Amino acid sequence: MKLASAALGALSIAFSVSTAGAATLDAVKSRGQLVCGTSPGVPGFSLPNAQGQWNGLDVDLCKAVAAAVFGDTTKIKYVPLNPKDRFAAVQSGEVDVLSRQTTWSLSRDTSLGLSFSPITYFDGQALMVKKTLGIKSAKELNGATICVQGGTTTELNIADFFQKNALKYDPVSFASGDEAIKAFEAGRCDAFTTDASALYAYRLKAANPQDFVVLPELISKEPLGPAVRRGDEAWANIVRWTHYAMVNAEELGLTSANVDEQLKSTNPEIKRFLGVDGKLGEGLGLSNDWAYRIVKQVGNYGESYERYLGPNSPLAIPRGANNLWSKGGLQYAPPLR
Repeated sequence: MKLASAALGALSIAFSVSTAGAATLDAVKSRGQLVCGTSPGVPGFSLPNAQGQWNGLDVDLCKAVAAAVFGDTTKIKYVPLNPKDRFAAVQSGEVDVLSRQTTWSLSRDTSLGLSFSPITYFDGQALMVKKTLGIKSAKELNGATICVQGGTTTELNIADFFQKNALKYDPVSFASGDEAIKAFEAGRCDAFTTDASALYAYRLKAANPQDFVVLPELISKEPLGPAVRRGDEAWANIVRWTHYAMVNAEELGLTSANVDEQLKSTNPEIKRFLGVDGKLGEGLGLSNDWAYRIVKQVGNYGESYERYLGPNSPLAIPRGANNLWSKGGLQYAPPLR
């Protein structure tokens, strides 16, 4: 009887999780719109253009989810969130997915009622200084004043770095990255710290970007990725496999330009991916051409990276750890089968 009760309990939990996730997908479909929580504006990741259209690596994830669910990347409402409000917005249901340069850590994974994954960008925290200081290493910043964005893991990381290296510093906290960079530019701090990718982005916003240099040390691991409410397992699967589809598409050589032609492919892996064979979409509660929609309307992961962060973009950040695993990077996706 105890075994039977335990089995029923497990079944009940599994059912409640499944129906919670299905309810989220149903709510999104009923609304006719995905609500995406993103950054107020970080070049390369999430930034509205002059026409008010949002673009960036984080934005592309939301566009890809909308493509998978609706077949239409315009069916999205973007909600700009600051660091202090971002998690509450997911918890309360204000947004369906948070995609805004958020680090996945143990404490966040266990205490916020959220589910993180996948890692869409492998990053690390760094520091930026004015060239005129002549500083070549973060270890030369003993006694420095450091501008930092409050409510983020950057505060803990910078404290750990200075403590480990027996250095002193004076932190100055700001509510937003924009406030921090303005204070740094104005000379209130000797250095500004945040994720390296964001430093390159903020440097673009400076009046004279050439006056600033990003120091070489990465003082932390910052695996960035989306988050959804915990218990929404079916919805979490959709967000997770959206990114995996983009990575697999790059590995398979599928692009927004050639995906229609590839519908004729005899490669069984490509046929499953595009929904020509099999019913993989049914397992996600989506149409079987969901991955085709993503590639056609958004592109593969490499296309997104090159568009916003690659050598031909204003940021010009090397792929590095964000290259495919087969090319020396860390981007590795489970197979679609």
